[in-house]
Amino acid sequence: MISQAGNTGQDTQDRLKHGSGSVGYRLLYRLGITSWDRGQLPPELVELVEGPEALPPSRALDLGCGPGRQAIYLAIHDWQVTGVDYVARALETARRRAADAGVSPTWVQGDVTRLDELGIGADFELLLDYGCFHGLTDAQRDAYAAGVAAVAAPGATFLLNVFAPGRRGPAPRGVSREEIEQRFGGAWEVVEVRNADWLPLPKPLRNAHPNTYRLRRR
Repeated sequence: MISQAGNTGQDTQDRLKHGSGSVGYRLLYRLGITSWDRGQLPPELVELVEGPEALPPSRALDLGCGPGRQAIYLAIHDWQVTGVDYVARALETARRRAADAGVSPTWVQGDVTRLDELGIGADFELLLDYGCFHGLTDAQRDAYAAGVAAVAAPGATFLLNVFAPGRRGPAPRGVSREEIEQRFGGAWEVVEVRNADWLPLPKPLRNAHPNTYRLRRR
């Protein structure tokens, strides 16, 4: 079921409606332009779930979960998953897909830069973000980094997929490794960086050069 946590009233509705990038993403979902949702699971996530050194199922948080593909995959493999997104249409799709798969992640409509207001709890052992952080403003990035540090368990794993810095119109402006280390370095350690050449991208994003960072909570 879709849940909407945090403050009630007009303030919450305004933030969900006008949050960073929300208008653009709502339009893309309405038009059916969802190139990021083409069915392929991140190989580094599959390794963490099914590989020879797989993590034991525990609590997972999918930030900017969109239509829920990663969250549902985790739930199928016995993880207790919470997916957060501010686009209602994306969460509606996630709910349908989860029902078809016979699993029940918790879906929360809300702002990933205000996790403390969403009532999602803490002690998440696995966090993942495939396409959310790299589109935020500087101030939002600081709030996001503080929020994920607060809800992560000691030693937690964080998979963060981002575009490289660059100008690409309305698309996410990206983020460098130096910025990731600066914003997350106090609470997290970068343990691995992989080129995400598996990620299907449209031609206008050929200069995106996405990477997936694996971080560990200190």
